[in-house]
Amino acid sequence: MEENKHRGVGHEETDVNPWVVGKFAIGLVFVCVISLAILFGFFRFLLSDEGGKAAGVVKEPPKPRLEQTPITDLQAFRMAEDRDLSSYGWVDQQKGIVHVPIDRAIDMLVQKGLPSRQEQAPVSNVSVPMESGLGAKMLPPGGPLAGEKK
Repeated sequence: MEENKHRGVGHEETDVNPWVVGKFAIGLVFVCVISLAILFGFFRFLLSDEGGKAAGVVKEPPKPRLEQTPITDLQAFRMAEDRDLSSYGWVDQQKGIVHVPIDRAIDMLVQKGLPSRQEQAPVSNVSVPMESGLGAKMLPPGGPLAGEKK
């Protein structure tokens, strides 16, 4: 302990050489500038290889694209649908197909009726097994609640 008290406060005798640090910083800046110049040159090469300038070229993405004005597009779409659903017009004049207002189409369907299947007589020559050879493992005909009365 005694030796620590008598020891004088000092400093490190050898410091970092400022010329070496400065040369390293200058070299780093030089490498960055050269790298940027190479990248810009490569970019210009790619543009000239493609045959155009990057500033004026606007390529549209493939369809379907995002809408630029979705609210007005939806309003125009709904107005066109409402116009088609509330007016008369030709769909295909050659084949004689027309569109009618939806209210009139419902009235015509009520008058005409919907198509349905005709009743068929039950087939009598089909045999259905009523019992099983598995015994108690099988459910009774009609399911597990068939024999219960309410």
